[in-house]
Amino acid sequence: MAEKITAYRFDSLDQTLSQLNQEDCALIAGGTDIMVLHKSGRGVPPKIPNPIIFIDHLSELKRVYQNQKDLHIGSCCTYSELLEDPLIPQPLKNAIKTIAAPAIRNRGTLGGNICNASPAGDTLPLLYVYNAKLLLRSVNGDRVVAISDFIQGPRRVGRNHDEILAEIILPSIFAEGAHVVFEKVGNRNADAIAKVGFAGYIRMKGTQIEDIRFAFGAVGPTMVRSMEIEKKLVGKNMPLSVADLAQVVAAFDKIIKPIDDQRSTAIYRKTVALNLLRYFLTMKQYQPN
Repeated sequence: MAEKITAYRFDSLDQTLSQLNQEDCALIAGGTDIMVLHKSGRGVPPKIPNPIIFIDHLSELKRVYQNQKDLHIGSCCTYSELLEDPLIPQPLKNAIKTIAAPAIRNRGTLGGNICNASPAGDTLPLLYVYNAKLLLRSVNGDRVVAISDFIQGPRRVGRNHDEILAEIILPSIFAEGAHVVFEKVGNRNADAIAKVGFAGYIRMKGTQIEDIRFAFGAVGPTMVRSMEIEKKLVGKNMPLSVADLAQVVAAFDKIIKPIDDQRSTAIYRKTVALNLLRYFLTMKQYQPN
């Protein structure tokens, strides 16, 4: 006889948080990650050790709205819903289009991609260069953390058992003059796990760099980003000199530390990641965010 699984589906976020405060439960929104993580043999139900709570239907977690120049995205918005929303920036939509097949995009959520904390998470490089903040909610109130502090390692995040990731906040997303590039390298354009992911963000004042950010996926246990390297480029003129470009590439060459696995080799990943960085820094024209 199959084991019974206790499952909850409450009508409101407050009821859900109240239950989480009483019991350590597994959260299921789209379920596209957690069902794979706990899968058993063919025809055997998944073995999820904790009671589960369904949250994909909660309206409080499905809003997308603008607050001044910040964009707030509900954690349970599916990828397909975000593709249709006019507030979502085009680079993020481009990243979403590379995620799996339409059936998965109809179920998978942005919050799930974050909480799964895969080094190859498709949206994560972009969220890092957008300086995403995460609003976590519990019966004790809200707290906001940077995504780089929240994701601590492969499938390891800084979420307390009584908390729900409620919103992803992209600060100053509507600021003028920002340009963003997203690239994913895989066996196919979509429906494939990334071998390398890259996102670059730049804001210019004339020919001078006013702000610049880079993030690499699938080349370390978490996204690889260095604010120290980024700061050295602020104030430089574009196009960069040969010496400045070589210095930046060499600096990232030291901190990008991919691994060999069934999808790719470490040397391939590092080579591609550094080539994507060079490509971004030598682009003749940047598209608006």
